[in-house]
Amino acid sequence: MENKKYSKEMILDLYQTMVRIRKFETELSNCFTKGMLFGNIHTSIGQEAVAAGANKALEKTDLITTTHRGHGQIIAKGAKTDKMMAELFGRKTGYCGGKGGSMHVADVSLGILGANGIVGAGIPIGAGAALASKIKGTKEVTLAIFGDAASNEGTFHEAINMAAAWKLPVVFLCENNNYGVSVNIHSVTNTDNISVRAKAYDIPGVTVDGNNPLTVYEAIKEAVEYAREGNGPSIVECMTWRMRGHYEGDPASYRSKEVTEEWAKKDPINNFRVYLLNEGIEEQEIVEIENHMDKEIEDALQFALDSPFPDPSEVTTDVYSSDNERCVLR
Repeated sequence: MENKKYSKEMILDLYQTMVRIRKFETELSNCFTKGMLFGNIHTSIGQEAVAAGANKALEKTDLITTTHRGHGQIIAKGAKTDKMMAELFGRKTGYCGGKGGSMHVADVSLGILGANGIVGAGIPIGAGAALASKIKGTKEVTLAIFGDAASNEGTFHEAINMAAAWKLPVVFLCENNNYGVSVNIHSVTNTDNISVRAKAYDIPGVTVDGNNPLTVYEAIKEAVEYAREGNGPSIVECMTWRMRGHYEGDPASYRSKEVTEEWAKKDPINNFRVYLLNEGIEEQEIVEIENHMDKEIEDALQFALDSPFPDPSEVTTDVYSSDNERCVLR
């Protein structure tokens, strides 16, 4: 493997990240079906290559904002599955003390500025974080992640316009899974892809195969380096597919069986497993990773179930903050 472009360690790490995300969300789906979770969840099953490849291109000090479908990106950035599981189960040991839930996981120490339940809301937050980096003169780059439907929100255009005008160190990553809830993106846009909109702001834009983690890695790495060197933002669009409905329980009847079957053949994990074998990785090593992830997620679930709920007295803790006594709730 020494003479090949990617090290054995790197490609195995990408595979492990994808499998970790898949098993985490599959377990979540099972728990939701059993009525064990509060609220609803939106899984990124089928989109794991985007998360794994994109975050592999980042430094630990770099920042991300993500979406209501953000479990995978958050895990790929370094979040621990036990604390993630605890958060989704509403437990005190979760990343947000059990108060954020599925759509609001955040950990600033890991550079995770938060998932977001509002479509397109993470885009200007990402631009704002990049503005702060530029003002402070630091070198971190922000990855602002959003879905295809968010590209029709005003926040998309406003944030990218500002980032382009001020050459902010931010990469706008579109996870294009073709659907905003039940609406096919091609029925509400007049372009074949989202990245072409970069032309309006005179910044780079590229569309890549979002089911190949190495392709995603290369595209994001180039965009991140471009931003870190002071050249400003880029748009990277990753074409992918969510295998499940918009939310758990959504039958996704708005998608044809034929198209769904075609995308199933592009499963990023199955195809990358074949790639590993072709690269000379022993199947036993791959199986060990899969077994290790099974155990990790099993332990994460047990950690969540064994963890306490927040005390009711803490209902406003970390919700309100003020240096002025007059502003404190009475």
